[in-house]
Amino acid sequence: MTHWLVFCDMPLVASSPRLTFWVLSVSICSYSLLQSVSVPTLPLIQEELDASQSTAVWTLTAFLLSASVATPIMGRLGDSFGKRRMLVWSLAALAVGAIASAAAPTIEVMIAARALQGIGGGAVPLSFAIVRDELPPEKVPAAISLNSAMLAIGFAGGIVFAGPVASALGFRYVFLLPAVLSVVSSVVTWLVVPESPMRTRARVSIVPAVLLAGWLVSLLLGVSNGPHWGWASPAVLSLLAAAAVLATLWAWVERRIDVPLIDLRLMTRRGVWTANLVALAIGMTMYGIFGFLPQFAQTPPSAGYGFGMSVTEAGHMMLPSAATTFFSGMVSARLAARIGIRQVIVLGCLVSSGSLILLAYSHGDKWETYLAAGLTGFGTGLVFASLANVIVAAVSFEHTGVATGMNANIRTMGGTIGTALMTTLVTARLLPSGHPQERGYVTGFVFIAGAAFVAGLAGMLIPGSGSTSRTVRDDVEAVAADVGGGTPRSS
Repeated sequence: MTHWLVFCDMPLVASSPRLTFWVLSVSICSYSLLQSVSVPTLPLIQEELDASQSTAVWTLTAFLLSASVATPIMGRLGDSFGKRRMLVWSLAALAVGAIASAAAPTIEVMIAARALQGIGGGAVPLSFAIVRDELPPEKVPAAISLNSAMLAIGFAGGIVFAGPVASALGFRYVFLLPAVLSVVSSVVTWLVVPESPMRTRARVSIVPAVLLAGWLVSLLLGVSNGPHWGWASPAVLSLLAAAAVLATLWAWVERRIDVPLIDLRLMTRRGVWTANLVALAIGMTMYGIFGFLPQFAQTPPSAGYGFGMSVTEAGHMMLPSAATTFFSGMVSARLAARIGIRQVIVLGCLVSSGSLILLAYSHGDKWETYLAAGLTGFGTGLVFASLANVIVAAVSFEHTGVATGMNANIRTMGGTIGTALMTTLVTARLLPSGHPQERGYVTGFVFIAGAAFVAGLAGMLIPGSGSTSRTVRDDVEAVAADVGGGTPRSS
């Protein structure tokens, strides 16, 4: 059995750091594409599968809930049993779920397939961890920055290409490209990516995993349905209360068992909790702009604002964001080396906040919305490209997966909370036509601008370069001693 595991850990084809990086980039992009493609195609899914709007929305909710639970857990499993192995499983689930979505005969099958796709969320922390394990130390910050940027690029790309593909070929085809990418990534990962020897080699506890899933599902269900069921409705209040109770119980259990699922001591380190706080706030900004700017553009001018764009045209409005996000991912590591990673994060937050304030009060011409989308993409791209590096600098090698997984999960939680609150603000007052009043969008854009500003304030608390270096050395030794895992690799 031992010989078989050793064989499975060996790549079947000679690899290189460059090839490993690009395989991981495609993996992240395929997950991010599937995260967003169903947003513009939701009306088509509802119509073709003969579903009500409330039922069709579950194609989004199921993916979100599954990804929120799977992302930190898959990261933790990778830390224990092998990052490449868990990445292959994550991508396989993503591929099978995408193919099942393309072939789904009923809305129930579609919802189940979307939940299966959510397991692919593990590709995010596992890719970051493999980058740290396999690339030369001097290449790691730039590689993680670009991989982080691929998340936003894939998300924006999904919105851009889903409209024209669905209009020309049907909604089922929007799942096929990510499915192909996932299949190819899974096979190539198994063939060329070496398995990391940096593992905790500790068992994974079931009870914390169940409690983590319980409070995440309760919280996200309550928050996402708040605008529709009413924030004061018994169902929403019960879900939020259940989330609070289960989260408290989860934290209590994690602190008392010998081998926690997520070591809360990692979460209390300054480099980790500050990055998580930034992720929560900036997640509100990114999901808010991606979710509501296309809706704003599709509003007919008869409402007093908007451009009456088609789904395809509104998706094109995200192209500047995708382009500037990619650019910021390329330059963020060099910029951080010059002025410091904390300064880059704060700068990105302020750029995003300022561009959204401009959008709120100046959106009469199309070029203004394109400019705002581009600037916001540049700002959030700087932040996302840098946050993972802050996390990586704060934890040891064998805890990279779980730490970056929680950060990605917290960003998704921020996006869910921000989207729900923005929905409430935008739809507070409706015109006779059923479209929101313009001031609803103004209030909503100001709200997510404020979230970006709060993220900038939180970013100011991130440790500076000198203190980070000392903290990393001390924390690596402490974690290795506490958990009894592998010896940290020197970087």
